[in-house]
Amino acid sequence: MLDVCLLGTGGMMPLPNRWLTALMTRLNGSSLLIDCGEGTQIAIREKGWSVHPIDVICFTHYHGDHISGLPGLLLSMGNSDRTEPVIMIGPKGLERVVNSLRVIAPELPFEIIYKEISGAEETFQIKDYVIKAFRVSHNITCYGYSICVPRAGKFRPDKASENNVPQKYWSRLQKGEVIEEDGRCFVPDMVLGEPRRGIKLTYCTDTRPVPSIAENASHSDLFICEGMYGEKGMEEKAIAHKHMTFGEAATLARQADVKELWLTHYSPSLIRPDEFVDEVRGIFANTKTAKDGKSITLLFDEE
Repeated sequence: MLDVCLLGTGGMMPLPNRWLTALMTRLNGSSLLIDCGEGTQIAIREKGWSVHPIDVICFTHYHGDHISGLPGLLLSMGNSDRTEPVIMIGPKGLERVVNSLRVIAPELPFEIIYKEISGAEETFQIKDYVIKAFRVSHNITCYGYSICVPRAGKFRPDKASENNVPQKYWSRLQKGEVIEEDGRCFVPDMVLGEPRRGIKLTYCTDTRPVPSIAENASHSDLFICEGMYGEKGMEEKAIAHKHMTFGEAATLARQADVKELWLTHYSPSLIRPDEFVDEVRGIFANTKTAKDGKSITLLFDEE
């Protein structure tokens, strides 16, 4: 299962009850963060989660409302006695940008491993996550992310027997281990059926609607997408600033056939997003306006 918390839902500037952009997930003792706006570490504390197990930090782009909380977060992680490396993923310039912010956090007890995205799409396998970055359309280079949790096939004792796999190895192979003993190599596929549907979360913000979003969000369990503007008559402003309206986000959700849409990254002028959501539910029924701290646990399909 994948725990998901939308830590901050604000765009451009924080409001009294709205932190800037950040999303956090937890899976098998490992946490992942997408974006780190100002106040992120406070939002994590308010949620009751810990900064210590954050193994991966992904950045959509390098505007301040998406990365300005990083120095404080890193200091808190260091003060939590973390020593394991932290992997950072982001557009070109990642190491330069992070090092410039680290002027006020120069000494950390853990290594930072940088993975800069160079193409239109790139996939990373880290811990139990499969992370796919895909380019979107903002006024600087910007990426959305799909976070997938694969699920192996069911254990099949008949297949194990057909492949002459000794029973003493069955449990280890079910856990994904590759075993080389007695001159043979045993792999999980020798005892497992076809892979089952896993869990998929897609996160996208600071962009105009482009085909890559619907393509990569396809059949997501949860699609978290910016809805900078909810009011009518804001389409021209959305185009000029390369953001999206509620209606555009809902249209992408419908095209991608996702299970649920959370709107986020609201304009500071959008004080009460709930007032504008009913109309866009005519485009995509399962649309929700997120607030800071909105959480869900995504589960594998029942069989």
